[in-house]
Amino acid sequence: MADSVKIGFVTPISSSSPHFEPFKAFIPQEVEMEFEGLGIVRGSLESLAGTGDMVVETSARLARERGWRGVIVSGAPVEVLNPGLLGRLKDAVDVPVTTALESCVEALKALSTPRVLLLTPFVEVMNMRIRDYLTDCGIEAISPADTFDDYRDAMTVESEDVYTLTEKALEGNPEVDAIYFQGAVLDPLKVLERIEQSLARPVVASNPAMLWYMLSRVGFSCSISGYGKLLRDWPDIKD
Repeated sequence: MADSVKIGFVTPISSSSPHFEPFKAFIPQEVEMEFEGLGIVRGSLESLAGTGDMVVETSARLARERGWRGVIVSGAPVEVLNPGLLGRLKDAVDVPVTTALESCVEALKALSTPRVLLLTPFVEVMNMRIRDYLTDCGIEAISPADTFDDYRDAMTVESEDVYTLTEKALEGNPEVDAIYFQGAVLDPLKVLERIEQSLARPVVASNPAMLWYMLSRVGFSCSISGYGKLLRDWPDIKD
C-alpha cells in the first residue's frame, strides 16, 4: 500500500470492547480505522430490531463529517433484525459501505466455498436468521445444535477452546467447504491459521472479511500473514 486510507467502523456495541483488540493488531499501518460504538444493544440482541434508521443516519453523517473513504457496519444481528439495512446504507452513504454479512458472503464467494460450517456466539433463532440470509445469497450454512445461552458468554472462551469447539463441530459436519465465524466475540483469530492447516478448510471470520472486502472496494490490496488464506492470498472480489 502506498497511500493511507481512513475507514469508519460502526458497531452497535461499545467501540472499547476488548474483543476488538486482536482485530486492531493486524490492520495495516496505512489504514486508519476509526471505531464508532453506537451502544444500542439493550440486554438481548433482539433489542436491535427497529434501530436501522439510527444506524443508517449515523453512518452517513459520520462518513461526511470525518472524511471516511469507506464505512464498515459490523454486527450480523443488526442487519438480520432490520431487513433491507444494507440497501438503505448504500443509498444514504456517499462512499463505499458494507456490512459484516455482505463482506463474509463476498469472502466465501471469492474462496469458492458455497457450503459452510457456521460458528457463532448466538442463540439458535439468530443463527437461523443468518442461515436464511446466506441461503438467499446462494450459500448453504450448517450450524451445530449446541449454542451459547448468551453471546457475551463467548467472550470468556479461550483460543484453545475455540479450536476444540471448531474441531468437534467439523467432525459432525465434514462435508462443508469452509468454516465461517460470524460474531467476533467468539474469537478465532489466534488459532485461525492452525484451524486452516489442521482441519484442511479455509476459514472466513467476520473482522478479517470486513477488512479484506472494504479495502478491496476502495482499491487497496495487500498480503497479511498469520490470519488465513483470505488475508494472505487477498483474492479479487468476484463479480
